Amino acid sequence: MPILAVQMRRFFLAAATLAVALPHVAAAQTIDNVVTRPVGGDAEPLKKGRPAEGAQPSSGLGVLDRMGAKLPDLPPEKNYHGPVDDAYGAYQRGYYLTAMQLALPRAQLGDPSAQTLVAEMQYAGLGVRRDLKSSAFWYGKAAEGGDAAAMFKYALMLMAGEIVQRDKAKADDYMKKAADSGNSSAQFNWAQILTSDHPGQEGLKLALPYYEKSAEQGIADAQYAVAELYSTLPDLPEEKRRRTREWMARAARAGFDTAQVDLAVWLVNGQNGPRDFVRGFEWMQLAANRGNVVAQNKLAHLYIYALGTKPDPVEAAKWYVLSRRAGLPDPELEDFFLGIEDDQQKAGIDRANKFRRLP
Repeated sequence: MPILAVQMRRFFLAAATLAVALPHVAAAQTIDNVVTRPVGGDAEPLKKGRPAEGAQPSSGLGVLDRMGAKLPDLPPEKNYHGPVDDAYGAYQRGYYLTAMQLALPRAQLGDPSAQTLVAEMQYAGLGVRRDLKSSAFWYGKAAEGGDAAAMFKYALMLMAGEIVQRDKAKADDYMKKAADSGNSSAQFNWAQILTSDHPGQEGLKLALPYYEKSAEQGIADAQYAVAELYSTLPDLPEEKRRRTREWMARAARAGFDTAQVDLAVWLVNGQNGPRDFVRGFEWMQLAANRGNVVAQNKLAHLYIYALGTKPDPVEAAKWYVLSRRAGLPDPELEDFFLGIEDDQQKAGIDRANKFRRLP
């Protein structure tokens, strides 16, 4: 039985540990794939820093109107008729002492699910004193018993080599078994391992099925990886190619800011689908307000050239100042900033000083 949201979120730590040379995916927070200076004559609008041929200034937009539409109702929950696990029920309700009292005897008798629960509570110090070594012992026992969540967590411990002795071969074995058992975090991490151990397209093709399985279960990093690979890998079936933008949008809607930036660029440049300046602006604005430096830089360009919004030199100055302060220089935006009126510069700086990123 999985360990709830606490366990499922831990893949983010693993993803940071397992960053590999997957084009655009492993370097998700870099800015290398977003060019701000003019390049060749056939460059796309955001790469060139100027509007597309025939583009007209927008008359304005309503972000809430476009992005705040009511979502469809959730499907009704299905009645559960399987066995009830009282230990996990107590854990879910926050009764950690009760959960430990119920789970420990079962763990000592060799129940992998109970062993995983004991390990999780000891690892996090829930209801008991935090004990990493004892937690590792129980994760190891549960992994031996085939519990997918335990295999994933124990594999991370074996990779890190801090609580238990480092053992890459054993870690890889458990990570693959957890991935093949359906653990979405393990699927993402096993895909990362494959790309690391098999550089180039061979590793990407081996990893893609695991990224896809993880993406289907809602892991935003995996959804982003699938979108990037669908966009770049050759010889993919056309039905997959058609879903490229859909996967990027799912990662963006999940709050993955790099996906929001890339989706905005795709929409403005007409990549992997038709152009939509307004929606591109909306996604770029969202990522910028949440502190993404590349988005802040790009948003300045959109305000200058009225792509998806009305032209606004003060807002353009604000976003340029914020991105420059964060360490992203842009000679073209610097030329723009020095060319506007003094009062516009001051207003832009004042707005940048008052900026507070959204959560």
